[in-house]
Amino acid sequence: MLSRRSALSLAAAPLLSASSTTRFAIPPEYLREAATIPPFWVSTVDDVASFLKAKVTKGTLHTIGQSAGGRGLYAVTYGDARQGKGTSTFSGSLGFRDVRAYLGPDWQRTVYAVTAGIHGGEFEGVVGTVNLISVLETGKDLRGKAWPRLQQAASKLGRIVLVPMLNPDGRARVPVRMLADYGADFKIGEYLNTGGKLDGSLIGWPGCKQHIPLDFRTVQFPGGYPNDAGVNIMHDDFMGQVQPETRALLTLFAAERPDLTLDMHTGARFFKLLRPNCESVLSPVFDSYYRRLLTRLTMEGLQANRNVEEQSDPSKLRAFDANLNTALNLHCGTLCLTPESPSHSAPLAKGDSGNLQHTPDILLDEQLIAHEEAMTFLAETGGRIAWTTKKPA
Repeated sequence: MLSRRSALSLAAAPLLSASSTTRFAIPPEYLREAATIPPFWVSTVDDVASFLKAKVTKGTLHTIGQSAGGRGLYAVTYGDARQGKGTSTFSGSLGFRDVRAYLGPDWQRTVYAVTAGIHGGEFEGVVGTVNLISVLETGKDLRGKAWPRLQQAASKLGRIVLVPMLNPDGRARVPVRMLADYGADFKIGEYLNTGGKLDGSLIGWPGCKQHIPLDFRTVQFPGGYPNDAGVNIMHDDFMGQVQPETRALLTLFAAERPDLTLDMHTGARFFKLLRPNCESVLSPVFDSYYRRLLTRLTMEGLQANRNVEEQSDPSKLRAFDANLNTALNLHCGTLCLTPESPSHSAPLAKGDSGNLQHTPDILLDEQLIAHEEAMTFLAETGGRIAWTTKKPA
């Protein structure tokens, strides 16, 4: 495993035409911040780095590389790393019909991983991961709220691996700590995340994926999606020349071999979970966790209605497009899932039985609930070995 505060020797990709320090013609009204920013809302590149360096004492802080723009990439780990190596590649172990050949001698160890901040305009996952670290360090999030069930689940896992901000270039390009509340209007959040065309109109989703790498000279603002080389890491050239952020993550995950990974994103009206494009044998495992998480969120009044059967039914979900999560599954066997959070800039969600205002507190609760249920699920079901030999509980 990587040593404390060690760095991989990763060459940053060349910049296309601009970096996160470039002055873009962002409409000034788009940068209006919240009048009151809660102390628990730790979201900027500098604030996250300062928090990690000051507060991580029970865990271990690692520098795993540098972004395309030369910014540090950090991971925090808890518990003991896997010991020893397997005798085959992950793909080879599937052909052998026994993934233990890849996982190695301590194949029973359960490893949980989190990635956040892959898109620089999506703050919620970064805030959630920072507060998860606070819970693992102190038992409480940065509001002072205790999460004893989360702590208990974490104690039953062999290893926890957290990457709070994988794309600091994109996050640095969005120069706000917390946007103002625009009700149900996601236009400004969308502009800052996926970018604006030369005429100021939204690039939007999925248009932001048309040009990878993106030449920053062709847009008014590139948004927080790409790194400073113009690449959306979720859709890197995985079989070719990958970006330094992707290389750092692939190297980390090859060493850690996580069973379950949550890749935290923002972009939903209500907190949801996307079906991954991965091995078919893991589809029922996804279904099981989906039912568990959505049941919890529904019962706590955090979905469009309180119909648990309707909200927790995964049968109509289609597999999402192949992306980084697919690549990680092929790389090391992890079941990598994408939770999508509502945005703090467009917190008003119109449900079947009234509106739900996703306040910063609610957004943080949803993040930590997702981690609590994922850790509990992993501890109870036993991870990758158990998932491929018996039906998950």
